[in-house]
Order: sequence, then C-alpha cells, then structure tokens
Amino acid sequence: MNKYQKLAGNTLIFAIGSFGAKFLSFFLIRLYTGCLNTDEYSTADLLYQTVNILYPIVTMSMADAVIRFGMDKGYDSRAVYTSAITSTVIGLALLALLSPLFNLWDIYAGYSFLLYVYCYFSSFRQIASNFVRAKGYVKLFAVDGIISTLTIVIFNIIFLVVCKMGVEGYILSIILSDALSFTGLTFIAGLHKYLDFRYFAKKTFKEMLKYSVPLIPTYILWWITSASDRWLVIHFDGAAENGIYSAAYKIPSLLMMFTTLFFQAWQMSAIENRSDSELPKFYGKVYGAYSSALMIAAAGIIMLVKPLTYLLVDNDPEKNYIFGYHYTPILIIAMVFQCLCQFTSSVYNVKKKSLNSMWTSAIAAAVNIILNLIFIPKWGAYGAAIATAAAYASCFAVRIFDVTKMIKFKAEHIRMILNTLIIIGMAVLAITEPKLVYLWLAVLFVMITVFNFGAVLSTVKKILGRSGRSDQ
Repeated sequence: MNKYQKLAGNTLIFAIGSFGAKFLSFFLIRLYTGCLNTDEYSTADLLYQTVNILYPIVTMSMADAVIRFGMDKGYDSRAVYTSAITSTVIGLALLALLSPLFNLWDIYAGYSFLLYVYCYFSSFRQIASNFVRAKGYVKLFAVDGIISTLTIVIFNIIFLVVCKMGVEGYILSIILSDALSFTGLTFIAGLHKYLDFRYFAKKTFKEMLKYSVPLIPTYILWWITSASDRWLVIHFDGAAENGIYSAAYKIPSLLMMFTTLFFQAWQMSAIENRSDSELPKFYGKVYGAYSSALMIAAAGIIMLVKPLTYLLVDNDPEKNYIFGYHYTPILIIAMVFQCLCQFTSSVYNVKKKSLNSMWTSAIAAAVNIILNLIFIPKWGAYGAAIATAAAYASCFAVRIFDVTKMIKFKAEHIRMILNTLIIIGMAVLAITEPKLVYLWLAVLFVMITVFNFGAVLSTVKKILGRSGRSDQ
C-alpha cells in the first residue's frame, strides 16, 4: 500500500467513524438556538471559547507532543504518556487555586466551578484521545467520536429540552460526555498501563516540553485570532449581537468538519513519511488536492448559505439568529484560510519548528486585533468577520512561503490567488443579493469546480493505483 492509499484509508476510517457524529453535532445548532436566547447562546459560546484556550495552557500543550512523540519509535510510550499526564495534573492543580478569580468577571460569575470541571475533563480527554491516535488505534478513535457526540446529544436533550437548565445544561452536557470518553478510552485502550512513573524519563519530559511549550503562545495567539472578536462585538454591539455572530460561525464550521477528518489522517502520514526522499512531491500532490477540494466546498456552501441558515438555526424572528447569514460568507472565507493554515502546521510538526508556528500565529493575531478595533466600531459584526478573514489570510500567506523552504513542494500561488478572488466574488453576491443571484453563484461555482477538478483527480488516481506500486 503506497502512502497515498494509506492516507486515503485512514481518512476513510475517520470519516466512517466520525462523519455521522460530526454531522449530528452540526445539527445541534438548531437545538441550541431553539433552547437558548441570543444572550444565553453568547455566554455559552464564550465559556466554550475560554476552555479552548485554558486546556492547552493547563496541559502545557502536551496533547500535541503526545502525537509527535507517541508516533516516534525512538521514545518509550509509557514515558510519553506519563509525562503528559504529569504535566496535566500539575497544571490543573494550579488552575484549581486560580479558578475563583473567574468570578471577578461578570461573564463568568456563577460559572467558575463548572468552567474548572469542564477544563479538567477536556484536558484529560485530549491527552487520551491523541495518545490513542498516536498508537494507531484509529478505529477506536473514530468510534469514540461517535459515542461522544451521541452522549452530548442525549445530555443536551435531558438538560436543555427536558430540564431547561440553559447555559448550565449546555456546559454540563459537554463535561459528562468528555468524562465518559476519557473513561472509555482509558479502559478499552488500556491507557492505565502506560501511566507508570517507573518509566518517567526526565530526558523525554524535557524534550516534550521543549516541543510543546512554544505552542502555548501559539494557541493563545490563535485563540486571539479566532475568538477575541466575540468580546469586542459584545463591547461595541452587545451580547445579543454576539449571539447572532456566534451562530453565524456554525455553517463555516462545515468546512472544518470535513477537513478535520482529513487532517487527523494527514498528521499521521506526515510524521510517518518524514524521512521519505519523495516527501516534497507527496506534500505537493496532497496540498494541491486538499486546497482545490477546499475551494470547491467553500464555493458550494457560499452558494447555499441562505437556505442552509434557514435550515439549521431557529427561525423565530424575535431571536434574530436568521440574520446571521449576512456574516457567514465572509466567515467561510476565513475558515478556508484557517484550514490552509492547519495544513501548513503539519510541516512545523514534522520539522519540530514550534517557534515558526508561534511567530506566524503572532502575525494573524496582530492583524486581527488591529482590524477588529478599526472595523467593529464602524461595521459591527461585518467588521469582525472581515478582520478574521484578513488575519487568517495573512497568516497563510506568510506560512506557505515559510514551509515551502523547509519542504520544497509546489504551492501553485497563481491558482490560490484566482480561487480566492472567485470565492470573494461569490461572498459579495451572497451578501448583497442582486437580481439572479443564484444564477451568478451557480456560474461561479461551476467555474471554480472546473478550475480545480484536475488537481483533485490527479491525487485520486494516485490513490486508486495498485497497492504494490511505488509512487512515481
């Protein structure tokens, strides 16, 4: 089996195991917008975003180190897992001492304990989940995704629909799902056997920290790019507007839903083939197909953004969620470049260039903050969406030139520029809604599909080649 086929096979396993769960999770937005008003949804989203930044800090980003070092046969798996758990326990102990400080902010008042418990189980689940993937248990990893989503759905129905617990019910559903996931992974994969302090190695621990600690500011900077606009929208336009804006993010997350399935497999392939003499060609082929498929998918979602919004969010005019489709096309463009940035991060992962990941993320954060402060007071959530898209695009522009110096693969910059211009044109049409808008959108969708189909087909042919063939 060649490396293209192995990548496709792992992607298929993740897709079979996770697609139904992720798709079901995506439709939870209808339940959330139906059970929570815009202020409540804004609060729930901010708590979610807060935990997203807390757990990499608390764990010292060991979840990333677990993937990189856990797949490296030069390191003892017991030393890797024990080091990750040790770091997490220390971080959570410090967070327990500091968590009462969250009550100083109105947005967190009354939620500090739930926030800590949420972070606690989220941190351990991330470590366990990534270690399972590093050990090659891709089927277990995929099944865990299904079960986790199903439990979230069940708990959401109980706490939001039946018990009407609001924000507390939303957070409690995730906590219980993460707790069950961590417990299940531990016993099914026998992770408790890898937690053995007799095999704790200071050298391994230090090397993992050397790799993971520079990722902490990277996560913070990335969080600033993806989430800081929420607080500024609240400051300038209020929590209700942020609730609408947060809901508008859910349709662009369709792209991330699909690309995450691929990236989970790609991350493994990139590490496994890091010494391959034909690595540049492998990267070039996969990048070409990935970016082309991404553009086609983005164009398709932009074309259907309004009907998708009516389908997926509560249509109650008093809640105003439906008006989020005005922001969604811009956020789709932002998500395209976020996905492309994610791809480039695999190069930094393979080459252990954590610092490069950090300074390129700093560029995105700086652009985002500056443009948010300029645009949000003028254009509200439109300004936030534009700032986010510009930030991710800036980061990708810098990263693609940086990573192609490390692994000299062909990036086809002209194709990327033309694709970007087409989806920007589609976004403008979807927002302004001129006459015959769907005809124009369909024409541009066909254009971008034809323009990119060759790159996708070329890689598909590689995958369909005989398993015994070497790459040509």
